[in-house]
Amino acid sequence: MTHPLPPKTCSIDRLVTREADIEKVLSGEKRAARRNGRYADLGEILELRGRRFSITAVYRQKLGEMTDTDARSEGFSDLDAYREYILSLHPGMRWVPSMEVWVHEWSSVT
Repeated sequence: MTHPLPPKTCSIDRLVTREADIEKVLSGEKRAARRNGRYADLGEILELRGRRFSITAVYRQKLGEMTDTDARSEGFSDLDAYREYILSLHPGMRWVPSMEVWVHEWSSVT
């Protein structure tokens, strides 16, 4: 049984904002984003430079449950590369395996 999602904490236009990440989304290399809050609803449209992407999944995940496959969906070669990138964005942040984040996955709308 699925539970209803709590209200969004931010708008979808804030889901992917860094230039390097936008490029990865447009190339198809990045197909997911993990955030502390929920930025999108299922079926909502993310628009980047005139391209449209439909949100296909929104769910919670503990950082310690992430795999190399999850990191590749974020546009990184493996989990170590993803972890280094995230920690470089947030000085002083520690990687806490029990910390839960919201996962947002999407696919291109043609």
